[in-house]
Amino acid sequence: MSKKKQPEAAETEQAAAEQAAETAAEQTVTEEPAAAQPAEDWKAKFDELNDRFLRLAAEYDNFRKRSQREREQSYNDAVSRAVTALLPTYDNLERALKAETADAEYKKGVELTMTQLVESLKGLNVTIIEASAGTGFDPNFHNAVMHVEDEAFGENQIAEVFQQGFQIGDKVIRHAMVKVAN
Repeated sequence: MSKKKQPEAAETEQAAAEQAAETAAEQTVTEEPAAAQPAEDWKAKFDELNDRFLRLAAEYDNFRKRSQREREQSYNDAVSRAVTALLPTYDNLERALKAETADAEYKKGVELTMTQLVESLKGLNVTIIEASAGTGFDPNFHNAVMHVEDEAFGENQIAEVFQQGFQIGDKVIRHAMVKVAN
């Protein structure tokens, strides 16, 4: 009897092993998609967070650049307002230089004051717009208040400058007031 039980027990053990192998294979098959699903969830979550991070970094960079431009613009606006307040003084000094005087010391004092004012404006990055007689008229920088027909000048050339123009970088503070020929 023990001999009979041995083959039967071996068969039972073999059947149990086969059944366990099938169950394990089924679990592996069912676990692989289950294991793949969390990995895909993590990847999707990572992609979403990475995208949010990149967008946030780009938004911060744009904010930083915009803030820098605004600071520079507000500085230029403040300098522009201050220079605009000083321009009548420049105009009066220019008229004083053109006026004839017998007092050489007076004329020298006015010249030194004008030189110092021009140097101070250069220090603020303010430049005088080129508007001398014979140069070309540019409506972006010049304001034509008179027109004259004169054969001594070419087409659209400045014949006379009534008031100097000023600019900071590309921004015009005051257009030059000129008389245009032809």
